[in-house]
Amino acid sequence: MPDPGLRPVVLITGAAHRIGRQIACALAEAGWNIAVHYRSSASDAQHTLRLLETFGGRHCLVQADLNDESDTRRLFTDTLDALGRVDAVINNAAVFEYDEATSFSTASLQQHMLPNLVAPLVLAQELHRHVSTTRPKEQAVVVNLLDQKLSNPNPDFLSYTLSKAALKTATTMLAKALAPHVRVVGVSPGLTLPSHLQTDEAFQKTHRMAPLGQASTPTDIARAVHFLLHSPSITGIDLVVDGGQHLVGMDRDFSMMDT
Repeated sequence: MPDPGLRPVVLITGAAHRIGRQIACALAEAGWNIAVHYRSSASDAQHTLRLLETFGGRHCLVQADLNDESDTRRLFTDTLDALGRVDAVINNAAVFEYDEATSFSTASLQQHMLPNLVAPLVLAQELHRHVSTTRPKEQAVVVNLLDQKLSNPNPDFLSYTLSKAALKTATTMLAKALAPHVRVVGVSPGLTLPSHLQTDEAFQKTHRMAPLGQASTPTDIARAVHFLLHSPSITGIDLVVDGGQHLVGMDRDFSMMDT
């Protein structure tokens, strides 16, 4: 991390709304400068930027299509150009579309693998190159947003689950490969916000099915990310933040339980 007198910089993918916005606001309040990545949600990203500006510091918007490797690399460069440095990357953006064994296709797997796995790898690579060549005595951090369902897989969302399983494995491999310049950690949320397949009523019902009576909230995830960013001895782990949902095996994905 940088000198305590400097505000560190974090690039957050998919920070225009939902969990990404919550993480961005929490970190801005804690003294970070934020690069808000978005693909097509420009108006939502502008709203996030206005929220961040209330916390002070310097923040920016960076647009990129994470399906495109060159665009993903440009995303990192644009962040450097705008904010001067990058101290952390939070890989929050993800595609979450339904398929299962009988509807699986190559196209579906590729649709998930490029933004959910390849883009996080590329950004970790860029962060390592940046820190190891310009600030070799400092330590940067990659936080990969994973999923509690990896602990108890079910057949729903096959391509999405495969992409997150690969990212979890990559988290371990990168933690070894990029040390000591970059720590790589994972956070696995439980059911945190309603999916596009859920009603609010169904979401509330399944949210209460966690052993603690409530699964994760966006604030819970933001706190976990903040903790890991400021824990210099932690790398290669997956911190499950889900109210205990990973302890309970489910036959279906939570978002499908009311269908």
